[in-house]
Amino acid sequence: MEKARVFHTGEHITAHDVAKTIDHSLLRPDITVKELIEGCDIARRYDCVSVCVRPSDLPIVCRELEGTDVLVTTVAAFPHGVATTESKVLETIDAIKKGAVEVDMVMNIARFLSEEYDYVENDIRCVVEAAHPMDAKVKVIFENHYLTPEQIKLACRIAERAGVDFVKTSTGYAPSGATIGDLKIMRASCSDKVSVKAAGGVRTLDAALAVLSTGTIRIGTRSTIAIMEEALKREKEGTLVVKEEGELGGGY
Repeated sequence: MEKARVFHTGEHITAHDVAKTIDHSLLRPDITVKELIEGCDIARRYDCVSVCVRPSDLPIVCRELEGTDVLVTTVAAFPHGVATTESKVLETIDAIKKGAVEVDMVMNIARFLSEEYDYVENDIRCVVEAAHPMDAKVKVIFENHYLTPEQIKLACRIAERAGVDFVKTSTGYAPSGATIGDLKIMRASCSDKVSVKAAGGVRTLDAALAVLSTGTIRIGTRSTIAIMEEALKREKEGTLVVKEEGELGGGY
């Protein structure tokens, strides 16, 4: 897969550019198999960069997306991050064997807040060391709702030392999700080797464009249809431009 573009405020982009930032989210616990298949159809229709699905859904999703360019992403230790390191590693390996090419793991939030930073770094590193030899990428979810700006900066440094490919704001299950301020902190706190993913509250095209203005290159959302239909409309009008204005809400 080619390296994702970083967009800048004022830049004219295409609807396809927007699609290639979207990880279409299929993580709600009540999603049925029928809805899962419909979600894959949405991602295929708009040529999203990926779908993000529950681990047990991987065989279904890989079958539905076979022959497409849509990547298959799953989660590990979701949504609280409190599984043992060994469990996270086993979950990651199993997911990759079942077809996932990206794994969004949840940082052990409780251990981080307990200032057990060596534990947290080792926990992340073990997942990375399991995934990378199998040609899979790792995103680590911080759950920023529970962190201060200084703690977000520290989490970024820990995650980068551990070798992650992405840092990610939220699971979508905390009281709040991504914010523009947090995304700017995350982008400024990581080197160019690490990308940023926003999740939680990106429900409109304007919100998505505001996210992209921060240097974030991935967006986790289940509002793909609304975002993409508006993007196609604005592209046709010649008004699809990255801009900083856009309100984000809580949840996916």
